[in-house]
Amino acid sequence: MPANLTDQWPLILIGVIVIVAILWLLLRPKQKVTLSSDTPVRPHMQPAGEGKNIAREAAAATSDVAGQFLNAHVHEELPGATGAPDALQQLKGVGPKMASLLNERGITRFDQIAALSNDQVEALDESLGAFKGRFTRDRIVEQAHYLARGDTDGYEQKFGKL
Repeated sequence: MPANLTDQWPLILIGVIVIVAILWLLLRPKQKVTLSSDTPVRPHMQPAGEGKNIAREAAAATSDVAGQFLNAHVHEELPGATGAPDALQQLKGVGPKMASLLNERGITRFDQIAALSNDQVEALDESLGAFKGRFTRDRIVEQAHYLARGDTDGYEQKFGKL
């Protein structure tokens, strides 16, 4: 029997290599997973625009009416958005996370940011957590004035390329 093993060693070696290759193909990880802090925004994940989230609109309307009875300015503190949302990430200093924070607070357009008063900017700035101070440091309201009126040439002269 030992003579048979010494004669058959090439076939045994090929068999072991084939078995190892098959096991590697079957048991290897199927996907390479990398964790990132940058979350992609897919179309179904984007914030709902006007008319797409009836519950949110109903809550805003209810808070407006309740605010009138209680003599409190609940929802009308922010200027209303009319039209399709703008790409707030065009503003220098506004990345995906800050844009989502602004969207959560009802700010989706450049004209809304441009219409903010100093008190509203301070209150909004206080609520942005890690992004506190960004509005004044990056002059986001001033940038929004240019983009709200469509003055990209003036914007690029003052703030650089879009």
